[in-house]
Amino acid sequence: METYAAALLYAIPFFVVLVLIEILYGYFVKNQKHNVMDTVSSLSSGLTNIIKDSLGLVLVLVSYPFLVENLAVVELKSTWLVWLAAFITIDFAGYWNHRLSHHVNIFWNQHVIHHSSEEFNLACALRQSISNVIGYFALLLIPAAVLGVPNEVIAILAPIHLFAQFWYHTQHIGKMGWLEYIIVTPSQHRVHHAINPEYIDKNLGQILCIWDRMFGTFQKELDDVPPQYGVLKPAATWNPILINFQHVWRLIKDAWRTKSWWDKLRIWFMPTGWRPVDVAAKYPISKIENVYNFEKYKPSASNALKGYSICQLLLNTGLMLFMFYNYSEIGFDGLLLFGAFVFVGIYGYTTLMDRKIYAVWIELLRGIAGLVLIYMTGDWFGMNAYFATGSYWVAFYFLTTIFGGVYFTFIERGNSTKPNLAT
Repeated sequence: METYAAALLYAIPFFVVLVLIEILYGYFVKNQKHNVMDTVSSLSSGLTNIIKDSLGLVLVLVSYPFLVENLAVVELKSTWLVWLAAFITIDFAGYWNHRLSHHVNIFWNQHVIHHSSEEFNLACALRQSISNVIGYFALLLIPAAVLGVPNEVIAILAPIHLFAQFWYHTQHIGKMGWLEYIIVTPSQHRVHHAINPEYIDKNLGQILCIWDRMFGTFQKELDDVPPQYGVLKPAATWNPILINFQHVWRLIKDAWRTKSWWDKLRIWFMPTGWRPVDVAAKYPISKIENVYNFEKYKPSASNALKGYSICQLLLNTGLMLFMFYNYSEIGFDGLLLFGAFVFVGIYGYTTLMDRKIYAVWIELLRGIAGLVLIYMTGDWFGMNAYFATGSYWVAFYFLTTIFGGVYFTFIERGNSTKPNLAT
């Protein structure tokens, strides 16, 4: 995990720079595809995912090293053949894992966050799950294990394969000619993120589009069907932590409410969106019926709140980067506590973005807890070793969040306290 954390020190700034370039390009060509609060929410979601993954907060059912040790029947000798086999098997496994996430109720919960944005841009690529707490992906890599692909090769290619899926989350690149028949392109992925009936659950490939063409899930972007983005049951919140668990919470409630014991069991494994008949009749859930005529989630937000939200995002990103830089020195228990402060911080300011009244209490309690920790330890997880006044600046930050919570909850009032929910 320490190696992964070190890699993120370089990957995170790289992704942020690309998002900024896309924002600037949209501004100069007068075709902006970013909404400030949506983009902050997307990038905040990326922070939660990175922290969760870097801390290894997942229960692995079976590891790939175990599989390759026990299932390998051949050993590929050629170096280039090993890497090629690894890439193809990872991409093939990614396709089926993606397809599983779109077609089975319980697995949709770990993927819905990625589709929750009602915009489509590079920032939404970073909307990644924190609810995937059961690690089963190695089971989909059994073909690689049978071929004897070394664990080291998989460990190197897997994050590269993931990062390579970032670039095609954009509306500024059109169709790409002959490449449309080989790789996943922005045009194809716009289709994938769209909620139009023509596009739902299509283009599930991750790098190669050949799997979609082979297994009947390919759909090209149609000139007369402009993609509309989001999910049919809108998230209606900027809080990425809430979005991560909205679907599973609906499943839990439906499983509890239905009178059928069979439905209580099978609801988890039925097609995405399936609900018991008795519950669906008694507790209807609103869905988007006309994808061309629905109101996007956009609570009123002043320029001050937008600026504050951006600052919170940047400061929490800075804290996280310090955590990665000081990863081994902090120690696992310290990393859990540090990660908790960032998690609660993201929960707090995104709840404030939602204009929820209880956001102030989250900010207040987190701020006080941070100040108490600094007072008791005289430091902030070893920051003073790098900056003599580092802990004082962190203390000032916590005081600022307390003030911000109070200001935007009780002082800046008006219509901004009433969110405009999507229909």
